[in-house]
Amino acid sequence: MTIESLQEMIPDYAKDLRLNLSTLAGEEILNAQQKWGTFYATALSTGNAEVIRTMESVAAQHITPEAMNAARSAASIMAMNNVYYKFAGMMGEAYQTMPAKLRMNVIGNPGVDKIDFEIWSLAVSAMNGCQFCVQAHEAKVIAHGITREQVQASVRIAAVVNAVAATLNAESVRGAQSMAAAA
Repeated sequence: MTIESLQEMIPDYAKDLRLNLSTLAGEEILNAQQKWGTFYATALSTGNAEVIRTMESVAAQHITPEAMNAARSAASIMAMNNVYYKFAGMMGEAYQTMPAKLRMNVIGNPGVDKIDFEIWSLAVSAMNGCQFCVQAHEAKVIAHGITREQVQASVRIAAVVNAVAATLNAESVRGAQSMAAAA
């Protein structure tokens, strides 16, 4: 699978997504591990099989197996943390001061450069709408020399990957409805 094969699945009404995928695939503000790890972690977070397969195939050409595994870990741990910390944030201080009592060991030892893992976690958290996780991860990467432009690039990747998955999901439903109506 390639970015181009994924672009071919995107309907004409969403052609901006095709263009954005190309632009972001060529983006050089992030290093290869940061960029392709972000593509892969955010793809995993969409749950869309085509997007996941494509980004896994493409990312594997650019990053190590250890980085692939760390991107999976970022998507997985943020699926949990984003729900928990979004809840705690909505509920206020009473819950925010309680210990989470959730295992998060991978954050301390992700198997790759910790800042890259933080970038992936930030992008996934943006997709999942957890402002508290986004703020925490953004503060960490900025403190370690990542620029706001690099943060923006990672979130732009998340936004486009999310939109591609949503569009393909919608087209799948539309196709199933058309087949049902024809039967």
